[in-house]
Amino acid sequence: MKHEFHITAFPKLEYLWYILFVGVLLFFLMAICGNLLIIVLICLVPHLHTPMYFFLCNLAAQDVIYVSAILPKLMSIILTGDHNISFVGCFTQMCMFILCIGTDIFLLTSMAYDRYVAICIPLQYSIIMHFKKCCLMALVCWVVGALNAALYALLMSQVAFCHIKAINHFFCDIRAILKLSTGDITHMKIIIFFESVVLGCIPFALILISYLHIIFAIQKIKSTTGRLKTFSGCASHIITVILFCGASLSQYINPDTEFKEQDKSLSLLYVAVVPMLNPLVYSLRNKDVLQAMKKLRDFRWQCASNAFLYYIHFSISTN
Repeated sequence: MKHEFHITAFPKLEYLWYILFVGVLLFFLMAICGNLLIIVLICLVPHLHTPMYFFLCNLAAQDVIYVSAILPKLMSIILTGDHNISFVGCFTQMCMFILCIGTDIFLLTSMAYDRYVAICIPLQYSIIMHFKKCCLMALVCWVVGALNAALYALLMSQVAFCHIKAINHFFCDIRAILKLSTGDITHMKIIIFFESVVLGCIPFALILISYLHIIFAIQKIKSTTGRLKTFSGCASHIITVILFCGASLSQYINPDTEFKEQDKSLSLLYVAVVPMLNPLVYSLRNKDVLQAMKKLRDFRWQCASNAFLYYIHFSISTN
């Protein structure tokens, strides 16, 4: 018996597979390029070394891992027609997905708290959001995500599977894998539901509470321009959070539901669309980031011109 799974992906959309491939490829490239650009800018430009951009850098790194673990295999399936994936590859993809989705929601919660402190109690911002606290918050996000992934890897390694290993999804989703189990998986369903509430719904509620306080604080701003500017930024943040949390939680809050094609399409929201939107919503529309891009571009051209002048001077002196 071959030790591999078979990912069905989108069997009803085979006549649109090349269009689907182009769409997934665009989402992948935009997510990778946008998030890598954010990481480079935040690391290289000193005035972006603030708590908000520190969390954005972590979110961007997580998004790069996230899309890299799932979308290349989906594109390979569409392009080559090879739906098979090894047990090790499938469990690795599952663990990376669990790591990233857990880390993502905790990073979003940390970012919402950061914005709450910055807007609602600005005079204490530098005291509350100091560097060590930000590092500790980010570390907790990654450690909780990693421990959660390790827990599922341990539990899933003890699950027995039937002979037919066709995963009715476009990636190795844990609920789809559990559908192939031949044993009692009641404890796994309980864990998934419990984690959806504790590690999903509670952080989501905290995010919404933070932004409600922010909205109330914005109403007190006397300047109409300042109020609209701050509100538009918060509104875009809330939309991405709702897209990510709403789509993912609706999928995992009830592990017993049967998969449908629309469920797979909904999964594309938090697997492909949201990682692509995060750089646009949180960073690339920001004036500080745009200024940092301009400074980096000017610095690059200055280095290139200096190198060219040095080359000319060296050529003349040698002749």
